[in-house]
Amino acid sequence: MISRREFLQATAAASAMLAGSGAGPLGRLAAQQRLRQADILRFDPLGTVTILYIADTHAQLMPLHFREPSVNLGVGEAKGQPPHLTDAEFRKYFNIAAGSADAFALTADDFVALARNYGRMGGMDRIATLVGAVRAERGADKVLLLDGGDAWQGSWTSLQTKAQDMVDVLSALKVDAMVGHWEFTYGADRVKEIADKAPFAFLAQNVRDNEWQEPVFEGRKLFERGGVKVAVIGQALPRTAVANPRWMFPKWEFGIREDDLQKQVDESRAAGAEIVVLLSHNGFDVDHKLAGRVKGLDVILTAHTHDAMPGLIKVGDTVLVATGSHGKFVSRLDIAVKDKKVADVRFKLMPVFADAISPDPAMAKLVEQLRAPFAQQLAATIGKTDSLLYRRGNFNGTFDDLICNAMLSERDVEIALSPGFRWGGTLLPGDPITFEQISNATAITYPNCYRNQMTGAQLKEVLEDVADNIFHPDPYFQGGGDMVRVGGMGYAIDVSKPVGSRISDMTHLKSGKPIEASKTYAVAGWASINENTQGPAIWDVVAAHVRKQGTVTIAPNAAVKVSGA
Repeated sequence: MISRREFLQATAAASAMLAGSGAGPLGRLAAQQRLRQADILRFDPLGTVTILYIADTHAQLMPLHFREPSVNLGVGEAKGQPPHLTDAEFRKYFNIAAGSADAFALTADDFVALARNYGRMGGMDRIATLVGAVRAERGADKVLLLDGGDAWQGSWTSLQTKAQDMVDVLSALKVDAMVGHWEFTYGADRVKEIADKAPFAFLAQNVRDNEWQEPVFEGRKLFERGGVKVAVIGQALPRTAVANPRWMFPKWEFGIREDDLQKQVDESRAAGAEIVVLLSHNGFDVDHKLAGRVKGLDVILTAHTHDAMPGLIKVGDTVLVATGSHGKFVSRLDIAVKDKKVADVRFKLMPVFADAISPDPAMAKLVEQLRAPFAQQLAATIGKTDSLLYRRGNFNGTFDDLICNAMLSERDVEIALSPGFRWGGTLLPGDPITFEQISNATAITYPNCYRNQMTGAQLKEVLEDVADNIFHPDPYFQGGGDMVRVGGMGYAIDVSKPVGSRISDMTHLKSGKPIEASKTYAVAGWASINENTQGPAIWDVVAAHVRKQGTVTIAPNAAVKVSGA
């Protein structure tokens, strides 16, 4: 893993993010006066090539709050290394002042107070402003705009239009290329339809037809920017057919395909590429390992695990860029080439503070038009929250607890299981809970909330399987999500233990009794990868529960005991 000294060397030329004030009460107006669009864009340009990078926007067209994790555990060689640092440790590593704009954007401490000061982040009209300003500064012929995937899923409008809203937005942004993961859950036919017609390249060197082993998508594309040839190789999530319903794309196979990737790099160099970029949805830890094994990659633009880091991580001659999620950041990477090779790089993670950036008029108009058919439904107030509702983190978040509570009550079960998804916005105490905010946490193409019977042994098997997917010491066996969220049941987990022995002390919370291996329990869940799963849509289940509650209060959850971290 990279040492702190190596990190500082790798990022010595990086432009700092906004300098904020120290901790303490700040007025909203005062905070925003310190945040200026010019400061966000300020950059000392380098070379003739600029790469702009967004990823994991999850179809969020509008500004929102999104709280970063307070628990992000690394295992094996990743333990204690970025991005597996949070709050004070993260701030110390990256030299971020507590209470600053950077701290609000990148950590979870004091989130409510800082959110009230600094406002929402993201919004496609604000992203368009930053992209347009960099193109105007550098010249469009020097700028390459890339999307790291998970762009088409995560909102009601994307679900209802089968991703057409996001295709229109990415086209208007003039994205050059993207990769996929959740995109595949619209089904093979729809993904191919978009990939074949869109004005941007949909790249995925690691997707094959399972009958003839032929490539399904273009693997790479050669661009020329600033007089330099740049090869962009696409890498879809290798475990898509495991993490999502295989029946939606039954004839496609995925995988890391390391040897094929090496061939793509070698062929790119043979074709004259002076810069080779991997546009990857592998997840950070997978890409970190891959960077040490595949030779000739200059840049890995990593996605899937939603990590945001204000510095480059260097592995050998390869730099890794992590740009966060939900439209909170746009990464800028300037590259200087000498003698047909990368000579220097300069990086900035640009925070998209919505109140500090002027909306791009054309994009704002497009977003309004795309949302108009659904505006009344999205704005419907279902209830109110007295608690901070967030999702991101290795274990239960309060929004996850709300979803589990809804299943427990509406489906009349003893135990609820909710997937460890990392997408969905954050609500502050006192916020109304609208249908849009519920759908932002639940909008998928397989939303049925099932009700069935499971034994205690089966429940343990589920927890063990998911735990190995997250905490396996070899990144190539990790899926990059978070633990399944559990309602009505507690357990202990030792993340340092081997597969099959991490989970213990499973407890039925209502009775206080141990979960018995041979006993059968009524269980509800959603997002099953099994075809023809029956049950109401999860957003209807949650909405019904919130309407009955009126005002939602989520008590602190101490049902999961973590050790070995």
